[in-house]
Amino acid sequence: MTVKKQRDLKTGAAKSAPKNRAAEISSARKAAFQILLAVERGHSHSDDLLRGKAVNSLSPADRNLATALVLGVLRWQIRLDGRIHALLARPNSKLDAEIRIVLRLGAFQILQMDRIPARAAIDESVELAKQAGHRYASGMVNAVLRKVAAASPLQLQEDNAVGLALAQAHPAWMVERWVSFYGLDATRAICRHGQCQPVQTVRITDISVEEELRTTGVVFLSGELLTAARVAVSGDVTAALLDGRLRLQDEGSQLVAELACASANQNVKSVLDCCAAPGGKTLILAERNPQAQIVACESSAPRLEQLRKRLAHLSERVEFRLADATALTEEAAFDLALADVPCSGTGTLGRNPEIRHRLRLDDLPRQAERQRAILAGAIRALRPGGGVVYSTCSLEPEENEQVVSAVLTENPNARLISLEASISKLLGKEILTDKGAERLRGSLTPEGFLRLLPGAFHTDGFFVALIEKVM
Repeated sequence: MTVKKQRDLKTGAAKSAPKNRAAEISSARKAAFQILLAVERGHSHSDDLLRGKAVNSLSPADRNLATALVLGVLRWQIRLDGRIHALLARPNSKLDAEIRIVLRLGAFQILQMDRIPARAAIDESVELAKQAGHRYASGMVNAVLRKVAAASPLQLQEDNAVGLALAQAHPAWMVERWVSFYGLDATRAICRHGQCQPVQTVRITDISVEEELRTTGVVFLSGELLTAARVAVSGDVTAALLDGRLRLQDEGSQLVAELACASANQNVKSVLDCCAAPGGKTLILAERNPQAQIVACESSAPRLEQLRKRLAHLSERVEFRLADATALTEEAAFDLALADVPCSGTGTLGRNPEIRHRLRLDDLPRQAERQRAILAGAIRALRPGGGVVYSTCSLEPEENEQVVSAVLTENPNARLISLEASISKLLGKEILTDKGAERLRGSLTPEGFLRLLPGAFHTDGFFVALIEKVM
């Protein structure tokens, strides 16, 4: 077979579908198109939509393909757009949202998914454009995607911030900041982590459940840090997740709650969870403090209702309160508080890839104002001698060190405590592994903050600080 014929077969110039017959669009591609369009228009988040009825009704194979398409397009969108616009007759022209999504979907399949023939990706993309009401643009979609398939792969260097941002499809302003904060090598690891599907980490509180699942063919690997964490690498754990015997929770998220519990004094009677939904950390607070009453605050009524349902078995010990944590009125009422605050989420780009497209630099000061108010309220609600763990899944100093510094300046009755002692306590209780404790000590800052960088760990990125209310 000639080179030209091979290329024609790949791009669909040969043996294409007859013009009088529409290409059949798979259910997975239809679902992915609708989800990406909703995300593009700012109507919802990919994570929520991928767990919705439209995706759950698909076959397992189509569900997996739809998920791969949505998250893959969002992760690589910056590079996809650059490739697409360079091939347009007018590179600076503004495309309708539906056509942008169609082109991204097609280009992603051609460039990133080896198992999908280019011809199938092109034909279905053309038909998607027609069914979305843009029949006039279907010829352009066909032409551009054929050019994408025929073009040579781009060779991009990652030896500076600009090249790294383009190669790993991250906004240049984010990457430039991270290089200045953490250095080029750490930033390269952060970006590469953001382009990968996060590992499926579960929390196991009953070892018999793990043993039972192993007999059904489920293969677990131990977590990096916590003895209760497992990574499910094969087999089906869906039933165990649905009945609550396993909990799907990032290991870094589990660690935040464990550190909060380890940082408390003995005989904790009352716990405040300032921003409790979706409830994974609240469950750990309840597990580690079985004698304590917990107030779980959430400012969103729908999220509070989901939290109440998830923790219904703890209703005698947990008060579910619809409340904005910036307006807490309690004073000296709690022994322990967790302020896991809303943030930019730049430590979760692998899990929530659309954040990189929505976040703007001037969003950070607005986030920080709210975060300072929550932390100040949590300190006010503590009894003397009590502690609050402040945490974010952000990599940005404005939301982390600068928030803690500002609140401590305004609260002379509070002081920063290094998390080193809490790490040792978790190790002593065999909650942390030996290697995990060693690695966490290496991630402590000189001030005693803990910083988990994506890529350095197989977790989301987290910042954690411990503050004590003095007598």
